[in-house]
Amino acid sequence: MLGCMAFSAMVARESDGTVVLAREEVGDDFLGAGTVTIKVHFSSANYKDGLAITPRGGVVREYPIIPGIDLTGEVVSSEDPAFAPGDPVLAHGYEIGVSRNGGFAEYARVPAEWVVPLEGLTPREAAALGTAGFTAALSVQALLDRGLTPESGPVLVTGATGGVGSVAVDILAGLGFEVVASTGKTDAGELLGTLGAASVIGRLPEDPDAKIRPLGKSRWAGVVDSVGGRSLAHILSTVNYGGSVAVSGLTGGPDLPTTVLPFILRGVSLLGVDSVNLPIEPRRELWARLAKDLKPRHLSLLENYAPVTDAPRVLRSILDGTHSGRTVLGVAGEF
Repeated sequence: MLGCMAFSAMVARESDGTVVLAREEVGDDFLGAGTVTIKVHFSSANYKDGLAITPRGGVVREYPIIPGIDLTGEVVSSEDPAFAPGDPVLAHGYEIGVSRNGGFAEYARVPAEWVVPLEGLTPREAAALGTAGFTAALSVQALLDRGLTPESGPVLVTGATGGVGSVAVDILAGLGFEVVASTGKTDAGELLGTLGAASVIGRLPEDPDAKIRPLGKSRWAGVVDSVGGRSLAHILSTVNYGGSVAVSGLTGGPDLPTTVLPFILRGVSLLGVDSVNLPIEPRRELWARLAKDLKPRHLSLLENYAPVTDAPRVLRSILDGTHSGRTVLGVAGEF
């Protein structure tokens, strides 16, 4: 336990309709309840963290809060015999960074049943993957579980320069799939090609004002989608017979203007992907695979680095759409 010792944290406070994220010195009582106390080495920047510092962003229940929906580090103290001081661990999802203080601080405290032992990955690698990388792997696993193989045909990845999309491209290419990367960033072709994309296309639909057809020409054996909205509606109409779409995001909006035709005439499956409340055992199993067969081959190319004190700038770049890849936020030694 930390006792009365103060430590540094990036604290988000709401006042007069604005949210300000700034460094503060806080005490052990700020951490709240939990059975495992972790010295945080790294966190990462996620779209959800950006919403946490956005007025009426819809993710934080009550301010003040320490954002950071994922964290990696080492155990300082534990009331659970499964974890001992010095153990490398990670934690993400559940209530972390939204209703419980998160990873933008030197220390965090969480329930033991939210903690994942860190094996086969360094804390920095695990942070580079973070929630977005885990969501990408969960999406890929959902497609594999539905029987998708490299012989099935091309796999589309939307939002391909984002955190989920870029890791998904890397994982799928490493597994031998023909990956088609969709992005609105015209200068991203070289990076996506290096990650393994066989081809790079623009956002879908090509004509953003065109009426979405109930059924279009079949193009994709499977899809990893982090965009949603009209883009997802268009994509559903172009999936091959028996194909599947793993959807995890809504940057294109929450509405889905589609029909039942792709589902009842082509047997298309829409697979919802949730990395927040996934039970701990399958969560731990998937992290073990991320250190092995699902480990991205080019993780270092996707990683940007910034001290956690620079989180306000990084999160703004995510919210305004200029951010690419994954940004690791260094915590230990950066305050």
